[in-house]
Amino acid sequence: MKYRFVAGLSAMVIVAAACGGGDSESSGGAAECEVGETDGDLAFYNWTDYMAPELLEQFEEEYGVKVEYTQYDSNEQMLAQVDAGGAIYDLVVPSDYMLDTMIQEELVMPLNFDAIPNAKNIASEWQSPPFDPENKYHVAYQWGTTGIGISIDALEAMGNPEPTWGFIFDPELSSQIPGGVSMLDDSNEAFAAALKYLGYSIDEVMTSGNEEAIREAGELLKQTTPNLVKFDSVTFGDDLVNGEVGAAHGWSGGFALSFLEADAYDRDVYVIPKEGGVRWVDTMAIPANAAHPCTAHTMINFLTDAENGGALTNYIYYASPNEAATPFILPEILEDPGIYPPPEVMAQLEFVPQAGELQLLMQDLFSEAKG
Repeated sequence: MKYRFVAGLSAMVIVAAACGGGDSESSGGAAECEVGETDGDLAFYNWTDYMAPELLEQFEEEYGVKVEYTQYDSNEQMLAQVDAGGAIYDLVVPSDYMLDTMIQEELVMPLNFDAIPNAKNIASEWQSPPFDPENKYHVAYQWGTTGIGISIDALEAMGNPEPTWGFIFDPELSSQIPGGVSMLDDSNEAFAAALKYLGYSIDEVMTSGNEEAIREAGELLKQTTPNLVKFDSVTFGDDLVNGEVGAAHGWSGGFALSFLEADAYDRDVYVIPKEGGVRWVDTMAIPANAAHPCTAHTMINFLTDAENGGALTNYIYYASPNEAATPFILPEILEDPGIYPPPEVMAQLEFVPQAGELQLLMQDLFSEAKG
């Protein structure tokens, strides 16, 4: 399988994230678990369509426990559920910036890396991330980029311009896209795209608390909403390949899987705009109130096994931070520049930091824009 990637794409190196090591001593307060220990069934809360079902079945058979698998559509939905405590989850998959929030709010527990020996399989480039610099609370799950999926017909209708966030935010361009445009229903991703289009560094804006830039981006989103078909974080890839939209803001692996299933590589492409974009990592973490933390540690170790890590990537088509899994990943995935971007594209990608006091403002402005 080959991803068609428009020539001349640019994308800003980010500080990548995950866990590669740590120990129980440096993770004070971690659960006292042994390798492979289980202490009950596992309540696993994960993103929609982000797990290979056969891995869950394999885990249940190997360890004699049941996995209650529940799915969510956004980091904010997951946070609300964990924070409310109405349902107790043993394992969650927050994105980088959301894990930062959960650490600050003491919603996740330190991990006992003695019970996760496979954490050593995580590549060194994913160690010591800014959201968890001591590698105490997480192990990397999958990573990817955020860009635009667009039909070749739409590109040709616009005269094959260099990819730009203007496909979304410039009404002169977006109006030329047959079928219209959709955006992710995700405040951080929406603001990241708007900030890049406006010429800002995402990191600088959020770490400096630049409220003026956030309000400018919020106004751009408000002006753009009437020109959008919808906001969606689940079916964006399928909507594109089915012709329901001509372009969609979305995540790399979501497009890759949709393109594969619909055999749409001759009709659609995934691009990272010339202004740059977002690189992100999702992580595995254990809520502080988990009922079965040892089973959760065992699942993390299971998923970071080299062969299992390869099977996960082969199913969901996102990039793996698991270096040991590389021999088990399909060559067409490893060679796909939409999943594993080349250095010149990576050089234009930014990590989205925790927004601090700006987060509530962004959520309010995003709700206002959608309203």
